[in-house]
Amino acid sequence: MIRQSIAIVYHSGYGHTGRQAEAVKAGVEQVDGVEALLLTVDKVDRHWDDLNSAQAIIFGSPTYMGAVSAPFKAFQEATSNAVLAKGYLWKDKIAAGFTTSGSRSGDKLSTLMQMVVFAAQHGMHWVGLDLPPANCSSTGSEEDMNRLGFWLGAGAQANTDEGPETAPPASDLATARYLGRRVALTTLQFVRGRRAIPFEHAIAAYD
Repeated sequence: MIRQSIAIVYHSGYGHTGRQAEAVKAGVEQVDGVEALLLTVDKVDRHWDDLNSAQAIIFGSPTYMGAVSAPFKAFQEATSNAVLAKGYLWKDKIAAGFTTSGSRSGDKLSTLMQMVVFAAQHGMHWVGLDLPPANCSSTGSEEDMNRLGFWLGAGAQANTDEGPETAPPASDLATARYLGRRVALTTLQFVRGRRAIPFEHAIAAYD
């Protein structure tokens, strides 16, 4: 059986987003028929071919000052020449994202929106969370997945006086694993559907 490749490309300033990335990878690996490739943005220059051949790419960055980090932004800009200029090499891949900040909100939505626009510029298909609202009632708990209430991607919060050994908390890492599994399942569905109905046939039927 051919295993579909899902790449996870991320930057982590203090290790917290790295913990989140590892959780996403663990979620991907819960699904048979896929394999995960974990890459930090500083290693991407040696792995463009791997990214181009992957069926899905999951992006991760800490939220700094309401935006992606500078190293992650540099990676985004590098794709202009390495990917777009060479013929929309990421077109129709699955995409998703995750981010960590020191506060519960921390303007993480702004970071995820930047990732969505970035994916759209590459012609990718974005996958969000499908988790119900959590930790938003008297019966809710800090142990709930999606305790921070993000649906565009996986959000995590890490206390600024704690290292990656203890932060983000278990519930946020469980949310990241859930995202990885969801992307893996969606990728398999998409790949199998594309084989059943090639895109050019779908366009011809529409015309």
